[in-house]
Amino acid sequence: MLKQPLAEVFGFPIDNKSPEATRYREKRLCPFNNKVPNCTKDKANDPLGVCSVYEGDSVAITCPVRFREEWLIADDAAAFFFPPDATWTSLVEVRLNDKHGKSAGNIDVVLVSYDERGRVMDFGSCEVQAVYISGNVRAPFEYFMQDPETRFEMDWSGKPNYPRPDYLSSSRKRLAPQLLFKGGILHAWGKKQAVAIHRNFFNTLPEMAEVKAQEAELAWLIYDLAHDETQNIYKLQRGQIAYTRFEPAMLKLTTAEAGSVEHFTEHLQSKLDEKLDNNPPDAPTLSDITLT
Repeated sequence: MLKQPLAEVFGFPIDNKSPEATRYREKRLCPFNNKVPNCTKDKANDPLGVCSVYEGDSVAITCPVRFREEWLIADDAAAFFFPPDATWTSLVEVRLNDKHGKSAGNIDVVLVSYDERGRVMDFGSCEVQAVYISGNVRAPFEYFMQDPETRFEMDWSGKPNYPRPDYLSSSRKRLAPQLLFKGGILHAWGKKQAVAIHRNFFNTLPEMAEVKAQEAELAWLIYDLAHDETQNIYKLQRGQIAYTRFEPAMLKLTTAEAGSVEHFTEHLQSKLDEKLDNNPPDAPTLSDITLT
């Protein structure tokens, strides 16, 4: 049983002592096509180099740049956006403005197809959604980085604020708003969209009605991290692709499932009873009045 949460730090498992892994840790490098050679997560001058954390027997991706390994996401998104013979490239962190020139945020990856003269023919967006962490992941990270040679077997169990994936916050506070604001603009333009997400995260989302690829407006690109025991590294691995329409998917993501109204009424009754017991009314009620 694992006693610490760190699956990958600066691209490698913490028990990987290869010269390459040591170099990446010492130089604080990112092996997954970040915009610069170094990791820039959280703070550029003091990066939180945790790419993924353990979640029971599986691994949860916590850094969006982790999805850029070998640009699998670009290949998979382009296959959805463009014809097989299209010439295309990818652009990262592209600002998107609304009708009034106000920023709706940056699109993680925009795929652009172009003709022989370099003119834009079509484009589509790919949002990359890693998972938020509840608890404190920087504490075990910093503890490990102080002495990686000996602390790869550290025991972090029982520590306060042990870090764990927080899928509910990740979907409600990040994924859904991103797709509503940026995705709403792209949908109005009639552009296809993709979301890169790891399997455990996707499995926590509400069940969405799937359609055929040619009818879809939104493709969910689902990935796993598979451990290569020979090299002692994790490799991004293609899973399935779920195709949906845009608006029905957004409705599912942003609508909470209603529970029992009777249970809520009982809760209100208990709260009301508690309030009345602690604050008895000054004025008499009808039942307190004795008719003479």
